[in-house]
Amino acid sequence: MNLQQLEYIIAVDTYRHFVTAAEKCFVTQATLSMMIKKLEDELGVKVFDRSRQPVVPTEIGKKLIEQAKVILKETARIREIVESDTQHMQGTLKIGIIPTLSPYLIPLFLPSFLQKYPEIKLQIHELTTNEIIRQLKQNQLDAGLLAIPLQDTDITVQHLFYEEFVVYTAKTDQLLTKKYLLPKDIDLKRLWLLDEGHCLRNQVINLCELKVQERHFRQVDLSSASIETIKKIVEINEGITVLPALAVNDLSEQEKNNIRHFQLPAPVREIGIASFRYFVKEKLIEALKTEILAHIPEEMKTSSQKQVIETGLV
Repeated sequence: MNLQQLEYIIAVDTYRHFVTAAEKCFVTQATLSMMIKKLEDELGVKVFDRSRQPVVPTEIGKKLIEQAKVILKETARIREIVESDTQHMQGTLKIGIIPTLSPYLIPLFLPSFLQKYPEIKLQIHELTTNEIIRQLKQNQLDAGLLAIPLQDTDITVQHLFYEEFVVYTAKTDQLLTKKYLLPKDIDLKRLWLLDEGHCLRNQVINLCELKVQERHFRQVDLSSASIETIKKIVEINEGITVLPALAVNDLSEQEKNNIRHFQLPAPVREIGIASFRYFVKEKLIEALKTEILAHIPEEMKTSSQKQVIETGLV
C-alpha cells in the first residue's frame, strides 16, 4: 500500500469515473486501474463496485476512502510543519468563496496579500455554499469564505465579520422617504431575489418571513446568480432588493441615494472561514484571515446592535 494508491481511490470516489479520475491524476486509465486493483488484492476487498455506472464505492470501500483522506491530510500536515518552520510562507492555498461575497471582498485584500506573500499562490473559485462544503470534504479546497454558522460537524469555521443587509430600491420609491426600514415595509410583490441555492436568497426570505409561493405572478421570471443583474432589474422595473453591505462600495454616489438601512438591531450575515476538520495549511489560512480583517471596517467586527439572519442551508 502506498500514498499514490490512496490518492487514486479518492479520485475515483470524487469523479465516479475511472477515465476522468486518471485524467485528474495525470496518469493513464490503465495505470490507475492497475494500482487500485493491486490495493484491492493486497487488502482482500473490493473498494469499488465496477458493475454500476457511475462507479460507486462498496460499503467497506467507503470506510477505506474516508481513512485514506485522513492519512493524506496528515501526510500533508507533515509537509506543512516543515514549511512553517521556514522564515517565509509558501505554497498553494485553494479557496472557495460564495458569489455574493467574492466581487466585493476579494478586491479589498488581494493586492496587499499578494504583495506581502509573494510565494503563496492563491487559487480562488466562486462556488455556492453547498459546493464549497463538498469540495472541502473532497480535499479540492483548503478553505471557504462563506456565511456561517453551518450545521455540518465535519466543517470547522472561524468567525471573520458581520455584514449588514441594506435595501436597494428604485429612485422613485416611497421607501426613500423613510430614514430606517422594517422588514414589513418591503412590498413582497416587488422584491427580487437571487437564484435558488444561494444563502443570501435564503437569508432574505428569512428576514422578510417570505413564503415564495405567496408572491404574486410576474411577467418576468428571472433566475440569476448575480447581484448586479438583480440590481439592474430593480432599477428598470421599480423593484426592491436586499444587498450585502460590501456591495454598496461599488455603487455610484447616485445609486447610494437609493439605499436604506434597516432599523436596529441591524440584520446581518456572519461571514467566516471554513475548513475540513482534518484541515492543514493552518498558517496560510491564518495569514488569509489576518489580511482580510485588516481591510474590513471596524464596525463590521462587532456584534453590537446586530441580528444574525440564518442561512437556511447546511
